[in-house]
Amino acid sequence: MPLLNVLLILVLAGVVLFLVNKFLSEYIDAKILKIINIVVVVAVIIWLVGLFFGGFGSLSSIRVGK
Repeated sequence: MPLLNVLLILVLAGVVLFLVNKFLSEYIDAKILKIINIVVVVAVIIWLVGLFFGGFGSLSSIRVGK
């Protein structure tokens, strides 16, 4: 995956987190927002580790369904 695509996805994830924190903070409890932030950051870190170090290559061979 080209570096530009990786940077675009990271910026998009950051913008989505910013928008969620900015506009939904009035409607959602702060603890839930913190959990959402942690989950998204951990998911991005796992994705980056898998992308750069090939940690999830064996998972691509798993098929669901027929």
